[in-house]
Amino acid sequence: ELPLICDPSHICGRRDILRDVSQKAMDLDYDGLMIESHYDPDNAWSDKNQQITPATFKKLIKSLILRHDMTGDSADHEKLEYYRHEIDHIDDELVNLLSNRMNISRQIGHYKKEHNMTIYQQKRWSDILGKWGLQAERNGLNKDFIVKFLTTIHDESIDQQENIMKSAD
Repeated sequence: ELPLICDPSHICGRRDILRDVSQKAMDLDYDGLMIESHYDPDNAWSDKNQQITPATFKKLIKSLILRHDMTGDSADHEKLEYYRHEIDHIDDELVNLLSNRMNISRQIGHYKKEHNMTIYQQKRWSDILGKWGLQAERNGLNKDFIVKFLTTIHDESIDQQENIMKSAD
C-alpha cells in the first residue's frame, strides 16, 4: 500500500533518456516521478547532466501517456483474449518443439560420447548464428533477440550433452 515514486533523474544520470524512463515508470503503474529541474541545468552545482529546465519538464510531463490495464469495451477484451489465446497456442508449440530439440541434443550427446568428440564446436555454432541472424532480418525480427534466444537454447543443449558425458553407461 506504499506509494511508489520513480526517480528517473538518478536512474538515467543524463537528461536525454528521462522521457523514456519516466514513461516506463508510468506504464509500470508508479504513483509519481521525481525529476530534477533547474533553470540553468548546465551550470547547476550538482547533477547537471540529469537536470532539465522547467520548460522541458513541462513538455516531458505533457508527453507522458497514462495507460491502463484494460479498456472498458468488452469487444476489445474479446479481441485481446483471442490474441492471447493465439499466443498461448504458439507458446505450447514452442515448448513442444524445444522438448523435441532437447531430445535430439541428448542423442547428439550420446553420439559425441561414443565417438569421443567435444561437446562445443565453434564452427557449428558460428554457422548457426550466421544463418539465423540472416533469417531473423528476413523475417523482421531483431537479430540481437534471436542471438539471445538461440544462445539460451544452445546453452541448455550443451548442459544436456554434458550430463550425458558425465553419466556412466
